[in-house]
Amino acid sequence: MQEYWELYMKPIDGNIASVLVNAGISMELPSEDKFYVGFIKLTMKTPNDKGLISADEEAQLSFIEDKIEMESLRYRIGSYVGRIVSDGVMTFIYYLKHDFEWPDVVQAAMKEFGDYTYEYGSRTDGDWEIYHKLLFPTAIEWQIIQNHKVCDHLKSQGDSLHLPRAIEHKGYFPSSELRAEFMSQIEAEGFKIKNVMEAAENNPMLGLSFYRQDKPFYYDIDTLTLRLIDLCIRYEGSYDGWETSIVKM
Repeated sequence: MQEYWELYMKPIDGNIASVLVNAGISMELPSEDKFYVGFIKLTMKTPNDKGLISADEEAQLSFIEDKIEMESLRYRIGSYVGRIVSDGVMTFIYYLKHDFEWPDVVQAAMKEFGDYTYEYGSRTDGDWEIYHKLLFPTAIEWQIIQNHKVCDHLKSQGDSLHLPRAIEHKGYFPSSELRAEFMSQIEAEGFKIKNVMEAAENNPMLGLSFYRQDKPFYYDIDTLTLRLIDLCIRYEGSYDGWETSIVKM
């Protein structure tokens, strides 16, 4: 199983949630031997005011997580695919080859932590619905993840992120007519066209690069890219990310 973990935030049932997911296994699905999903819902002792992990409890929760993983490997029962932290509860999610030993795994892992309250269970999920619909990021969530990675890189290079500069974006569209309509819309919003790309042998879509003076700060770039995603979808296209230069104070 490939290991490629992503941590991101999303709303779940009206509460903010921190989601950790092994995105690497998405390339291997559907799984041929793991038809059950098992979970452990652990009530945290000292969540922060947002219902997420506090600094005081982080080390202990990490120890519990490692212990559960150790027992699952000992029983050779399945794969750890992610966890959700929300509203004071940490939920560990596994996909299992079979589920009749899942209670043994949970009890073996949790016997050292009698001061924690938890519940567990399992059910069939051959289509990996929980993974796809609850853990794996949507297209918008993926964009925010990528936004923040770029922001983190810029910040690590001494960029304050608050200074406006040219930010270049790309989009792809199925026809020249739809691309032209999109171009008219973004030009009305202050963007300038940099390059118009024709279809290539390995990509039948028609490309477009465009730019505007904006701030790449986290919330600003999230708002901007979500707006551009919506516009691209309106014209049957797809948004393909952004890039910019480092600007220091």
